[in-house]
Amino acid sequence: MSETNVRTDERSRVEREHSEETESAETERTCPECGGDLVSDEERGETICGDCGLVVEEDEIDRGPEWRAFDSKERDQKSRVGAPTTNMMHDKGLSTNIGWQDKDAYGNSLSSEQRSKMKRLRTWNERFRTRNSKERNLKQALGEIDRMASALGLPQNVRETASVIYRRALEEDLLPGRSIEGVASASLYAAARQANTPRSLDEVERVSRVDKMELTRTYRYVVRELSLEVAPADPESYVPRFVSDLGLSDEVERRARELIESARQAGALSGKSPVGLAAAAVYAASLLTNEKVTQSEVSEVADISEVTIRNRYKELLDAEGVPA
Repeated sequence: MSETNVRTDERSRVEREHSEETESAETERTCPECGGDLVSDEERGETICGDCGLVVEEDEIDRGPEWRAFDSKERDQKSRVGAPTTNMMHDKGLSTNIGWQDKDAYGNSLSSEQRSKMKRLRTWNERFRTRNSKERNLKQALGEIDRMASALGLPQNVRETASVIYRRALEEDLLPGRSIEGVASASLYAAARQANTPRSLDEVERVSRVDKMELTRTYRYVVRELSLEVAPADPESYVPRFVSDLGLSDEVERRARELIESARQAGALSGKSPVGLAAAAVYAASLLTNEKVTQSEVSEVADISEVTIRNRYKELLDAEGVPA
């Protein structure tokens, strides 16, 4: 038999086996009685036909846990796996933590000799977790991000994004010549902007350990070097928080959004601070809906001057065609 015939027979055999496997897979996915689609019922461990109800397989292996939990506390106690990895910890939560309680597995207090041993183990464990200067840098920065995010009331996704931005800045070697606190603050500010839950520079400066000038300069540098896509802040993204802090109704929020949209169509938003526009829109909307708030109250919540509110709210009313 020639080499060409051998190759042809081998190709035919492979194609025949592939065709048989495909037909077998299609047969497994369809009901042998009516040809309908099969559905897996994990609760009962059965595979049934979605059309005629025929039970094709039963007593399947349950790959879930062998225990049941009825609340989150019981689930945490019975679970034998660790927490998911997170970028908010310098080691992503993969290292071992030694608890601070000097008790054994039965809850009994340790002896003085055992307490001394556990103290040494905690010290060495901490040293192994931060083995070099980069890990110590990252640990300090992520702690700063978490502290500032808590003070600003930012959600978990913003903290995760800020941690990723800081990690990228550290990998790109952007920190020499800049403080850890400055880059951490800039990362959090950029993450809040990206998640459409922005905070003003004044708010970030208040909880940060750097001044506004350093924060602004570092933020621009990080955004430029990492090519971050940060859209200009939208005044409407500040409105819900201001309305909530002032205890106003949903009608005020809706009216404030309408004022901002009218000003946008009239081209009156260009070159104006989004925080000032949002605060002025909330103040103007409260007047239009007869929910009186003072300019000083809005100024305190938005952290801007009353002069800015007075100037901007008149411009918003003019764009709406309402006399101030």
